[in-house]
Amino acid sequence: MSIRSRMIVYYSSVLVVTILVFFATAYLITLAVTGDAKSVKQFYAIHFTLKPLTPEQETLFLDLKYMAKTDPEKLFDPALQKEYDFQLRVAKSALLIRREDRVAFLSPQIADAGLEKSLPPYEMDNIRIRNLLNIGDRFYAYGKYDFALSDATRGSLFVIRELSPFAALTGKLLPLFLSILFVMLVGANVLLYLFVTRRVIRPLHKLRASAARIEEGDLDFRIEPTGSRDEIGQLILQFEHMRRKLQQSVELQLQYEANRKELLSNISHDLKTPVTTIKGYVEGIRDGVPNTPEKMDKYVETIYAKTVAMDRLIDELFLYSKLDLNKVPFELVKLDARRFVDDIVGELRFDLERHGFRIDWHGGQGEPVWVRLDPDKMKRAIANIVDNSVKFADKAEKRLSFALAADSDRVTLEIADNGPGVAPEAIRSVFDRFYRAEPSRNARTGGSGLGLAIAKQIVEGHGGEIALASTPGEGTRVAIKLNTCEA
Repeated sequence: MSIRSRMIVYYSSVLVVTILVFFATAYLITLAVTGDAKSVKQFYAIHFTLKPLTPEQETLFLDLKYMAKTDPEKLFDPALQKEYDFQLRVAKSALLIRREDRVAFLSPQIADAGLEKSLPPYEMDNIRIRNLLNIGDRFYAYGKYDFALSDATRGSLFVIRELSPFAALTGKLLPLFLSILFVMLVGANVLLYLFVTRRVIRPLHKLRASAARIEEGDLDFRIEPTGSRDEIGQLILQFEHMRRKLQQSVELQLQYEANRKELLSNISHDLKTPVTTIKGYVEGIRDGVPNTPEKMDKYVETIYAKTVAMDRLIDELFLYSKLDLNKVPFELVKLDARRFVDDIVGELRFDLERHGFRIDWHGGQGEPVWVRLDPDKMKRAIANIVDNSVKFADKAEKRLSFALAADSDRVTLEIADNGPGVAPEAIRSVFDRFYRAEPSRNARTGGSGLGLAIAKQIVEGHGGEIALASTPGEGTRVAIKLNTCEA
């Protein structure tokens, strides 16, 4: 059974139970008022419409009514009038007898009520013999009987009891009150059902439709929040967050797949080129093309260089794979960052100057800055950054600078060159694996596109950060930030 059907059943049950409780309560209240279970069924008719008089008053009224039918002249006997007036006064009611338009007798207790002017007209058929009178703010219930005298004049008999305004008004409006209460009861349940449907069922339908779209592989949509902070609203927010994460995951997976295909293409190209070269030179040697020692040395050196390039490519792929899987242990030692960078600059200076670079080193002087790092792996990260600068250098005067700056808890090594720079749209991708800003993969700038990706993995493995900033045509700056430690 669906939630909507269950809600209909639940609220219908609540409505039925509420109605039953309402009528049961009304029954118990009526029973408490009447004191007679048999009279409950006729409670309203007896007390508000058909019999406005109490049983004792009704008995006296019937006696007088019988007298009016059999011997109406006796009703004008003063002694009899006083006798019945006394009995009615004891029963908390009053007597009024009229003859034509004149009041022949009126009980003293209602003499000042002004009933004479409000008496109903004669009705000799006596169809409506019981009713209510409203005079100002006072209400009277009465039993009435119209009769004819021997001289053909008309007379009326009234047994009257005064009601409280509230009781009389309640008697008149009770059906309306009950109808309004019943309508309000049903309306409240209907409104509650509509409210719950709008706040619960509709959002759940929205989630079901969204789940169906996700099942079909459609993630390119947005689930609008309900604006509510209840459980349903939080569920929708979490579902939308899950959809975004899933969409990002799918997009990342597609990107990985594209990278994998690009990797296979690049590896195929980078391996096929030296293999083809090696094969060609070996076939030349077999055919006796290098017929002099100088040619033979050139062939052998070319084969060796291509073999070294292949070995380096395989080594980078293997290292990145282990770093990506966190299978490379970091042997961290505490050392002075200034001295560490100074040693690296010293090791690289000769080779860089041989390639025509001018080296600047700032930050070698000052108090020791202690860090914990793996010297070999950090050297590999710095070497990869420097190799990038060397490969892409395009100025007649090539410059490469190293700068070290430290604050209270971090040390920053910045490596800057004056090369061609990196295009703004490529900056966010330079640390991605297999990415190359120069896609031609020629011999001068050839590589796997793993150098900066390996550098990032190494720096982050130390708990640090690496970032690149560049201005096209002016150069590139790579900053490595590491946490310091106590001396």
